[in-house]
Amino acid sequence: MTVTEAPPAPGPVEPVVHKQSVRRKLVPYWLLLPGILWLVVFFALPMVYQASTSVQTGSLEEGFSVTWHFQTYWDALTEYYPQFLRSVLYAGTATILCLLLGYPLAYLIAFRAGRWRNLLLVVVIAPFFTSFLIRTLAWKTILADGGPVVDVLGSVGFLDVTSWLGMTEGNRLLATPLAVVCGLTYNFLPFMILPLYTSLERIDPRLHEAAGDLYAKPSTIFRKVTFPLSMPGVVSGTLLTFIPASGDYVNAELLGSTDTKMVGNVIQSQFLRVLDYPTAAALSFILMAVVLIMVTVYIRRAGTEDLV
Repeated sequence: MTVTEAPPAPGPVEPVVHKQSVRRKLVPYWLLLPGILWLVVFFALPMVYQASTSVQTGSLEEGFSVTWHFQTYWDALTEYYPQFLRSVLYAGTATILCLLLGYPLAYLIAFRAGRWRNLLLVVVIAPFFTSFLIRTLAWKTILADGGPVVDVLGSVGFLDVTSWLGMTEGNRLLATPLAVVCGLTYNFLPFMILPLYTSLERIDPRLHEAAGDLYAKPSTIFRKVTFPLSMPGVVSGTLLTFIPASGDYVNAELLGSTDTKMVGNVIQSQFLRVLDYPTAAALSFILMAVVLIMVTVYIRRAGTEDLV
């Protein structure tokens, strides 16, 4: 007669379950770790380095050292405030033009394009397949003196109006504020169209039908239904356009003159030509602070945080 052994007593289960639950909770953080490291190495550390550079004194020959010289910020702002104002003005004008041009096109693609929708989207993003520099250089040919664009705008009296507004000089387009604004508008227009299209495409067409059934006019439908529901796209598009445009220096360098320099041109010159690193770093932080304040105020006034 054989004697069967009793099965072993079950071990502690709760600690194992607890460890598994802790591991599951840590999985999202492990997945975020590569992105966090990327931001730390390529964003946070350069920001700290730039902050330390902005409070340094010295020269390239003698070397720079941190002396906590905050006067550099005030000196940079008082000396280059015209370039700051010009950057805000040009970027704001280009953003408004992008909104006026991009909204009808995004509306057309979202509601009227039909089977041509994908083709139109490809046309919108097609400029990205060409270098930013080459696209800007092409505008030098388009706006060249004696070209067809200048002749047509001059014949219809458009240049007389822009000259009165101070955007052009005589019968010239190139090397004027208008040329810089045109370059900014062209280069950043897709950044406005794509968020607008995404926001408009999410609108349920039945809302338009319901408004029509209530005898609302097309203008009323747009004002009461379409535009309010597309506000997230408007906010996103304006931010994606204004922020990079305010710090741009390529368009002002290639399409403008010495009288149309933006703060980005000053920063580039201070870093690479004058070699005044503290002033360049201070200008960068001032620009970042100004843009951050304007963006914060704009988002709060817009009344939406649902950015798409």
